[in-house]
Formats: sequence, C-alpha cells, structure tokens
Amino acid sequence: MPRSRLGIPLERVDSLTVTTLVDNVFDVFMPDQGPAHRLSPASPGKTQPSATMVDGRAPDQPIAEHGLSLLLTTTKGEASHMLLFDTGVSPNGMIGNMDRLQVEPKNIEAIVCSHGHFDHTGGLDGLIRRVGTTNLPVLIHPDFWNRRRVQLPGGVVREIPTTSKSALRGVGFEIIEERQPSFLFDNSVLVTGEVDRTTDYEPGFPVQEAWHNDHWEPDPLVLDDQAIVVNVRDRGLVIFTGCGHAGIVNIARYTLALTGESTVYGVFGGFHLNGPLYEPLIDRVCADLGAMQPRLVVPAHCTGWRAQHALARAFNDAYVPDCVGTRFEL
Repeated sequence: MPRSRLGIPLERVDSLTVTTLVDNVFDVFMPDQGPAHRLSPASPGKTQPSATMVDGRAPDQPIAEHGLSLLLTTTKGEASHMLLFDTGVSPNGMIGNMDRLQVEPKNIEAIVCSHGHFDHTGGLDGLIRRVGTTNLPVLIHPDFWNRRRVQLPGGVVREIPTTSKSALRGVGFEIIEERQPSFLFDNSVLVTGEVDRTTDYEPGFPVQEAWHNDHWEPDPLVLDDQAIVVNVRDRGLVIFTGCGHAGIVNIARYTLALTGESTVYGVFGGFHLNGPLYEPLIDRVCADLGAMQPRLVVPAHCTGWRAQHALARAFNDAYVPDCVGTRFEL
C-alpha cells in the first residue's frame, strides 16, 4: 500500500558535485554541456606501458563497463561530505578510474548500494583492497543479500553473483540494513529505502527469481532497489538511481511524496528501459516523467539506446548524456 505524504525534512545543500566513476560509456570527445564537464583530449593524462607504441607508452584512459558508480560530494556551509553510490561491476574498474581521475578513496565517508545486483557491487572488492580494514558505513536494503537467478529466453537460467555479507563485515564495514527512508550527513542526503510501486506499467524485473525457504520463488519487484536524493539550493531535488528497477516514474513520484516537494530538478542514473520487455514502456515513461518538468535528465547505464534517443527528443536541452569521467557541478 502507498505510504502517506510524509514531508520528511530533507535539508538543502549549497552545492553538489557528481563524478561518474563507472558507466557503460567513455567518450573522450564528448563536449561539456550545461553542468556536465568532460575530460578533454587536450588535457595531459596518465600513460601506461605499451610495447606496440614507438615511445613505449599509451594513454591510460578511464574504463567503461556495464555497471554504475557515482561519487557525490555535497557542501553545506563549511562542511563537505563525500558519498559513494554503487561500485560498478569489476573488482578493478571503479578503483582504477578513481586513480585516473585522482579521487582519494579514503575520503569516502559512506557507501549506498542501490540494490544487490553485481554490476553495482563488484567494485567493493577493489575498494577493500585499497583502503583495508575500515568501519565505513554501507547502507543497503535487507533483500540486498538475496540469492537470485534470471530466466532468460530459450529456457536458459543464470544465477546472479551475490555479495558476501561475511566478507564485508570481515573488513570492518558497518552494514546498515533499512527498509524505511533514512538520512546521511545531517539530513542532507536521503536514502529512499523501499520504493512504493504506484504506476500500473513499470514491471520491475519479471525474469528474476530468489531462493527462499529451500526453493526458487518469483522475485520480480526487486524490493531492495532504492534511490538517493539531494536537495540543492536554488535548484531542487536531484534523484539518483542505480538500475531503477522500481521504475523511474515510481521513484520520482515516491520522492515527491516523501519530501513533500512539488517538483523534481534532476534525475540521474539507470532507468532500465533496454530490451524488448521494457522498450514498449518508453513513450509512457517519457510522458509521465515529462509531466514533472525536470530540468536535468541524465540517463545512464541500463537505460538503453532506444530510450536514450527518446529521452533526448522529449527533454531537449534538459537531456545530458553521461560518460565515465564526467563531473556534474550543481
């Protein structure tokens, strides 16, 4: 059942910087656009050994992979906080890009995992190897640990790699499991927790099953899918999704209900509109999201190329493509 309009007190921050550490795309020629600042091909960058180059060196560019990781830095008065949202898919992808982008992982104060799928959690391994034992808080939904599999076309079944609770606890991470909304950094970052499903067309992840009570059960809702929200002064609510399994429209509407706000400034992250199961939803998502009149739309990761094209047409200058290494200054 939908929760009532809560109007929880999300404090405004003075500024927000978002750095894309992992996404499906890297494009060294992508130009700056609005609040998005790209890496320039003219900028001196790191190099790496290459036996096939005349001088023995090749550019050490950021690596794209099928996953997502965002670094959020908020400022409010004299206080600044750094939050990691998801960690990408490979053990070395995110931490390698941190090195290339000169991000110091020891400055991260908390981690929020959008959900338990491995393309958002795999980089925890590289982070752990870099920072060692730490009591860093990791905020998740209790279903994050579910053992899962997917039923693919043609009867193919694939189990999804699951993050180890004992491994995270073993390195000192403070695991915080919460279904309800929660805050970080003096009420300036909202973690939505479990998202109400109020649209009648955003299906979650119908091909998914979870292991419960010694057998596989349908698990289409991906209830651990959660978003984070920041309210930026003079702009408004900025919503960050991992895959958006809860549905980007559901997520945006739930955020408005939680905060008591009437408008959304920006939506950023995976919208999960890729493939034949989701592409028929694209036009309706564009229409319902458009009714909220966001001024910044940054679809990433699993949004899909057809949805990217449709969102670009629907939102015109508000649409900003993402790529690894982009820094958004809000």
